[in-house]
Amino acid sequence: MATLLLAPLAGLVDLVLPPRCPGCGEIVDGDDRFCANCFNQLAFIGPPQCACCGVPLPHEGDAAAQCGACLADPPAYARARAPLAYGGPARSVVLALKHGRRLHLARLMARAMLRSNGPLPDDAVIVPVPSHRWRLWQRSFNQAAEIARQISRQSGRPLVVDALDRIKPTPSTKGLTRQARLRNVSGAFRVARPHAITGRAVILIDDVMTTGATVSACAAKLAKAGARHVEVLTYTRTLREGQGNFAFS
Repeated sequence: MATLLLAPLAGLVDLVLPPRCPGCGEIVDGDDRFCANCFNQLAFIGPPQCACCGVPLPHEGDAAAQCGACLADPPAYARARAPLAYGGPARSVVLALKHGRRLHLARLMARAMLRSNGPLPDDAVIVPVPSHRWRLWQRSFNQAAEIARQISRQSGRPLVVDALDRIKPTPSTKGLTRQARLRNVSGAFRVARPHAITGRAVILIDDVMTTGATVSACAAKLAKAGARHVEVLTYTRTLREGQGNFAFS
């Protein structure tokens, strides 16, 4: 019960204390703003990038150019985008939301995600990657759902928070290869409300995209259930060595 009370109390504290940098905690002059030092450490992802998965490409080219991985094994989603590479202050924001219950950070994250993605399709519905019920019990909230609520609020597109259900708990995927992650999430999801997504563009929301195994598993289920197409939108994504010239302190 104490865990369930922590999230609203954290939100109240955020309202009374002066605004602080979401990356380091330094006092700043407005809500949802990084201090100059943290802002300079953010690694923004933008063109040239894979038209499908969104990883940075080494050279300028056609807007439809795809990376080798997507050409060799096309993912279940039509497009994936994230404004920031995972690391530095962006990582701090993700962890502060997920483990520190700083729910107000979902607003900042959603704003950055929409700004980098551009306008959403008119028929889009917003769907978060679900947490298993045991994880919800432990954490008292799903960080992807908190971000999805803000995406819906800021974009005006409807939220279908329970469109997907995680029916199988999955162990931590930290350190696993893509193939191991794919095996880990196999059979973990089902579409609980197919009528809400049939014929619609689904914007699948999560905080971090690593290998893409989780969002690919969700996208495959959504497409099979009748989604017109699925786009993935996350706040950060991890990049392998050579995917972008980013350095974090």
